[in-house]
Amino acid sequence: MTDTSSWVSVARVLRPQGRHGEVLAEILTDFPERFAILSEVFLQRNPSSLPSPITLEKSWLHKGRVVLKFANVDSISDAESLRGAEVVLPLAARVALEPDAAYIGDLIGCTVVDLHSPDPATVGTIRDVIQQAHTTDLLVVVDAKGVEQWIPFARAYVVRMNLENRRIEMDLPAGLLDINAPLTEEERKLQEDAESRDTGIPDTHAL
Repeated sequence: MTDTSSWVSVARVLRPQGRHGEVLAEILTDFPERFAILSEVFLQRNPSSLPSPITLEKSWLHKGRVVLKFANVDSISDAESLRGAEVVLPLAARVALEPDAAYIGDLIGCTVVDLHSPDPATVGTIRDVIQQAHTTDLLVVVDAKGVEQWIPFARAYVVRMNLENRRIEMDLPAGLLDINAPLTEEERKLQEDAESRDTGIPDTHAL
């Protein structure tokens, strides 16, 4: 397997777009405006291959996606051969963020420590981040017993981010972890039963 830790994906080729080798790509970066200033990117055609440099001649945004025109890709069949390829950049080429911001990839694997109590407690390790369009993103944190917690990644809760040492210190309100824990299967069933009684909707089961 190729080491992907030194690369960051910014787009994924979906299909040919147009007659002259253009491709339509899914945008995988929060900074789509960067395509307009890129002149060289790298293509990774499959997970086991090394990214190879390619000249980006032009690009434009199109209905939430991006159209890319690469050098020496001049026909529909040329473009078809790129279907599924990842457009990647060296990790060092990432857009610099504000001091209180972080890339999702840098958060994964970090230890979350709650400083709310006099005796700081390790909550767990970040396994994923749930991005939400109109509200605070959620850190999916798993403790030593495998119990999952969802913690709002809010500026008001973050005391210190030390990404180099893979540690995020937070000051979480009392009871927040209990409130944001996902429902167990039993709790979900009890909630559904209660809602069906309250709304008069009969409980249904698949055959």
